[in-house]
Amino acid sequence: MGAALFSQDRVTVLGVLNVTPDSFSDGGRFVAPAAGAMALDLEGAVEAGCALARAGADVIDIGGESTRPGSEEISASLEIKRTLPVIESLVKKFSEPGISNLKTVPAISIDTQKAEVAEAALRAGATIVNDVSGLNRDPKLARVAADADAWLILGHMRGDPKTMQSAPFFADVVREVGDELQSSVERAMRAGVARKKIVIDPGLGFGKTAEDTYALLANLGVLRDRLQCPLLIGASRKSFLGVVTGAPVDNRSAASHAADAIAVFLGAEAIRVHDVEGAVQVAAVGKALRKAAALHPSTEGGE
Repeated sequence: MGAALFSQDRVTVLGVLNVTPDSFSDGGRFVAPAAGAMALDLEGAVEAGCALARAGADVIDIGGESTRPGSEEISASLEIKRTLPVIESLVKKFSEPGISNLKTVPAISIDTQKAEVAEAALRAGATIVNDVSGLNRDPKLARVAADADAWLILGHMRGDPKTMQSAPFFADVVREVGDELQSSVERAMRAGVARKKIVIDPGLGFGKTAEDTYALLANLGVLRDRLQCPLLIGASRKSFLGVVTGAPVDNRSAASHAADAIAVFLGAEAIRVHDVEGAVQVAAVGKALRKAAALHPSTEGGE
């Protein structure tokens, strides 16, 4: 696979694969709205995962529970019924002879806040757990990741998806998000997760105003330097982009790419995206700019 996932030597691209009826951008593609697990379009979901892989995704991030603002929590059993068949099928698909025609054979990530779901996914072949709550929803998830020696992505979110946008407030968003992510990192390490297997995600748009989110995006280097963990950014199609562009959710690709390019330039090791093909190009440009800045630092105004 070349350079390791989430390293400074590459930009890891996570392709989003939601098997939910109500995710903000692509809900209902593979699970019908208001329907249960039996409505899962397994063949369609697997083909979508393969399409992400062909486009160059390093990781397929599979989620069975929506975390959009206002969304309702579902049971662990339903989340498992939605995600496990997709994980098992993709793991099998990616191990088949002839799969080398892919740009890379991607790793599988489970996007969940529940230890029970993470454990089932890791047994099925996932190697990454993406917890948008930063262990606040289910602290036992850290031990599950540690026991499997899995990567653990720790997101930042105050409250839960149903209430997080009701009245978000920060006196100093960069400092406070840093403090709270630091607490998540320490909890993970106490549970046995190695620091080298922890990735941080400041949770753009999760319990934050658009102004808060842009402040975080502009100060990513501060968070990364403070926490000393690889940094993942999930900007793709989110509402803070619509606030400044006026674009609806299905027309935010250009704004998403702009945010991702800036994030990579500022040091992000990973981006979580819906448009993988475009993101691969964005990552290459952002990384080239980051390298240029390091090789040719400005001396204007210096002594």
